[in-house]
Amino acid sequence: MDVWAIVGRLALAAALGMVIGIERTYRAKTAGIRTHFLVALGSALFMIVSRYGFEGTGDPGRVAAQIVSGIGFLGAGTIIMQKHVVHGLTTAAGMWVAAGIGMASAAGLYSVAVISTVLALIGLETVGRLNRFLRAKGEVDG
Repeated sequence: MDVWAIVGRLALAAALGMVIGIERTYRAKTAGIRTHFLVALGSALFMIVSRYGFEGTGDPGRVAAQIVSGIGFLGAGTIIMQKHVVHGLTTAAGMWVAAGIGMASAAGLYSVAVISTVLALIGLETVGRLNRFLRAKGEVDG
């Protein structure tokens, strides 16, 4: 594969991860721009190394499965329970999505990566507002 195509895939993954991170930083969440940037970039890098780093003998599917598990473990570390309330679940899910976006970028699924980023941002903003509205009405616990 052409080195510039690889650079493009890595850059797209990093940029899209940063976009999600910007939203999380704006909301003053612990995992922000740098975390989401690194998760997306790292996922893309692992996929590219798996696919092209072993003279065509790599198996990106196996690496993808390990990325999903590894990010799940990392995300679990961001989840805490405080006074019977769970915190950090959205942050963990955001890192998981950033990893998926990185993998999609590395696989050359550019439109999937961009659309997923847009949907994640819409979900974070819209669902956040809906949740606050329902909480104010007493419809949900948290």
